[in-house]
Amino acid sequence: MAAIGTVKHVPKEIRYNFLNQAAPASYVAGLGRGASGFTTRSDIGPAREGPSAEAVAEAQARRGEDVPDPDALQDPDDERNLFAGTVYEADDEEADKIWESVDERMDARRRARREAAEAAAAAEERAKNPKLQTQFADLKRSLSTLKDSDWENIPEAGNLTGKRRKQNMRLEENQNTRSYAVSDSVLADVAGRSALLGELDAQQQENGGLETPAGDGTMTDFISIGNARDKVLSLRLDQASKDAANGSSTSIDPRGYMTALNSQILQTDAQIGDIKQARQLLQNLIQSNPKHAPGWIAAASLEVHAKKMVAARKIIAEGCEKCPKSEDVWFHAAELNTPENAKVVLGKAVQNVPQSVKIWLKAASLESEPAAKKRVLRKALEFVPNSVRLWKETVNLEEDPEDARILLTRAVEVIPNSVELWLTLARLETPENAKKVLNSARKVIPTSHEIWIAAGRLAEQTPTAMSEVKVEYDLEQQRKLAAQVDKVMAMAVSSLQKNSVILGREQWLQEAEQCEQDGSPLTAQAIVKATIHLEVEEEDRKNVWLEDAERAEKGGFYEVARACFVKLLEAYPTSPSVWRRAAEFEKAHGTPDAVQEVLAKGVQHCPHAEVLWLMAAKEKWMGGDIPGAHAILADAFKQNEDSESIFLAAAKLASETNEMEAAQQILQKARAQADTERIWMKSAMLERQLGMLDAALDTLQQAISKYPGFDKLHMIRGQILESRGETSEARSAYAQGCKSCPKSIPLWILSARLEEKAGIVIKARSLLEKARLHNPKNDELWMESIKIEERSGSAQQAKSVLARAMQECPTSPLLWSLAIFMEAPQQRKGRSVDALKKAGEHPAVIIAVARLFWAERKIEKTRQWMQNAITADADWGDAWGWWLKFERQHGEPERQQLVIDKCVEAQPHHGPVWQAVAKNLANVGKSIPDILELVADKLE
Repeated sequence: MAAIGTVKHVPKEIRYNFLNQAAPASYVAGLGRGASGFTTRSDIGPAREGPSAEAVAEAQARRGEDVPDPDALQDPDDERNLFAGTVYEADDEEADKIWESVDERMDARRRARREAAEAAAAAEERAKNPKLQTQFADLKRSLSTLKDSDWENIPEAGNLTGKRRKQNMRLEENQNTRSYAVSDSVLADVAGRSALLGELDAQQQENGGLETPAGDGTMTDFISIGNARDKVLSLRLDQASKDAANGSSTSIDPRGYMTALNSQILQTDAQIGDIKQARQLLQNLIQSNPKHAPGWIAAASLEVHAKKMVAARKIIAEGCEKCPKSEDVWFHAAELNTPENAKVVLGKAVQNVPQSVKIWLKAASLESEPAAKKRVLRKALEFVPNSVRLWKETVNLEEDPEDARILLTRAVEVIPNSVELWLTLARLETPENAKKVLNSARKVIPTSHEIWIAAGRLAEQTPTAMSEVKVEYDLEQQRKLAAQVDKVMAMAVSSLQKNSVILGREQWLQEAEQCEQDGSPLTAQAIVKATIHLEVEEEDRKNVWLEDAERAEKGGFYEVARACFVKLLEAYPTSPSVWRRAAEFEKAHGTPDAVQEVLAKGVQHCPHAEVLWLMAAKEKWMGGDIPGAHAILADAFKQNEDSESIFLAAAKLASETNEMEAAQQILQKARAQADTERIWMKSAMLERQLGMLDAALDTLQQAISKYPGFDKLHMIRGQILESRGETSEARSAYAQGCKSCPKSIPLWILSARLEEKAGIVIKARSLLEKARLHNPKNDELWMESIKIEERSGSAQQAKSVLARAMQECPTSPLLWSLAIFMEAPQQRKGRSVDALKKAGEHPAVIIAVARLFWAERKIEKTRQWMQNAITADADWGDAWGWWLKFERQHGEPERQQLVIDKCVEAQPHHGPVWQAVAKNLANVGKSIPDILELVADKLE
């Protein structure tokens, strides 16, 4: 046995001969295993071509392998053999569609996965082989930070073309810069040509110096000649411009020439073609139908558009001949001619169409003298006597009222159905004759409401109570006059209904508003009283009439609104709300006497309406009639013995007039009769105001025992104890109040502020946290917590609390106004935009934005935003304080006084700083201007 690892040598005599022979031409190594010929890069020379399909099939057959049938995978759409002659029917098409739908369904199921794989592959490819533009993206972004100086310092780019291009350019440069030696004769010739001679040569002397040598012409100086020509031209142009400036006549007006050029309208070829086409169409129209007047007018207008006035006049003149009965053709002819020619044209026109009002008015307008116009119009009235317009134009030309009256008398005889002529005649007549004229007009035209309204206005302007001597009307005379006008309008509505004339209530209200605008308030009121009930159901009258009054008030028609309230009070005399609305209307737009009259009637009809008694007493008090106010309150006590409001009003009136003993007696009597929590509170406040602190505490103790749930009693008690320095007792009072009234926000805030004053900030925070548990989502508690942090010097903690507050109260205007100024100055403007989006309707936010403009010294914009804050809510006193503070710094004294006057008119009651100042005991009894000054001083 041979050893392991040894090789057995085969003798040469038994080696196989095919190893030394060349391979057959069709031989492919590994063909039996399915291999085929191929060529790689390492091969030298072209690879040998593989065997053909027939050779492969023959080899497989010799080895006994199965030869595949070439028709086994035949496309069914290219049928052969068995189905070669069949017809492609509908069921075949249906089957194909089914298979296609199946393929699409399967493809759709795999599409998402395939697209995700393709996207992942593409992302991986981009990560491995990034593009140049993505590689330098950061460098491109950094270019935005370059300054202009950096861009200027970038060196100019050189020639970046190929090496061959550079070599060619170098060769060209070398050729251009190559120098050649020039002979001395050439240089001398060039120098002689450009030289200027100061003397004549011999040839020139022989010719007298007047002829240029006819040699080579080298002695002529064309440069000097060109310079001289330019200089002469410049002098002429300068002289022309000076003449134009001095007003002297020149051959060319530069400005007028340019204006004329600008005024020219250049028509394009397309426009000229359109004009030619339209001209041809209109020519065919007037030739086929020469009696068609609009065709002649259109043809003439086209020529006018084409700037051919002569042709236009010729066409319209021919149109007048063809259509002599058309007033439009004659009118257009007059428009296209000069005034003198137009008169001739209109003279022919009135001969052909004498009934045309349009022609007669055009003829009158061409006359410059009033007498000539009158003559033309009177001639026109002979042909057209029933034209209202001609009569109106004729009357308007009359300067004497008597002549105009005579003309109108004839006009109403000729045209009895013209309401306008009757009304104009009535205005020109005396009051007695005007009444006769209107009566005649009413008989002739019984369906005209304008005549009835004119009659009412006439009755208002000429009252029967007025004698020959002019006197001032008193209230009784005004009432009689109003009753007379009301009677006229009532008759008007009745008469119109009999004649089947039904006008809507909206139209009647519009007529009333028009009468008020024309200066007839009694007629306007009479119209409302006579027609406001139309088209309104019985149960809807109150609401509808109130809406009518409000609409008229907003529109500035106060007499119409007053008439609506009169009808309301007549229809609903026992409604306190109607009396109150009427009194408020008179207070806003009437006189103090009218307000007192309305309230006096209101308390008679509604004796148990406390609000009317209080309004009447306040009006007397504000008018300075203190005894009258006392009398009204005394009458009110008779009708309302146990009224809390009347007791409090009487006590307030007494305290405001420094009758403190009377006020104490009233409140003591009120505690016995009415015995309400507000009366006990007012009693304690009065005693506190008088310095009777012990009595006030006793009163509060009794009140708290009766009404433990009234938070103001606990607050007043705690404040009194706090003012006396009894901190522990005040803490107990506030604690008792918070326990009895956990929903009272001011009570929790007072308790927290007491702890803060005592230096126990942790206790204050704890109280406010507890208060927020009882009152979630309350912005006042959150705001107090933020301010405590600010006062303690923890700005970062204050911002943290603010963030929590904004999450719980995202639309709180107080928090947003505070958040604006807690930001950095450069971020406040963006914060203000968010605030306006979330809570932009509250004056606190608007004032915050105004303060930003104030800081930027935008005076007018700040003033406008201050006004916007007042418009949003005039009852917000802090807004008035900020406005006055701003006007003190940037406004005139007149502006400051205007702010004070508006604040007095608005009478604000709310606002954190305003309430704190107004309710301070040191400010009791001060007026609104004084409180406003204090608020402006306190605001920071």
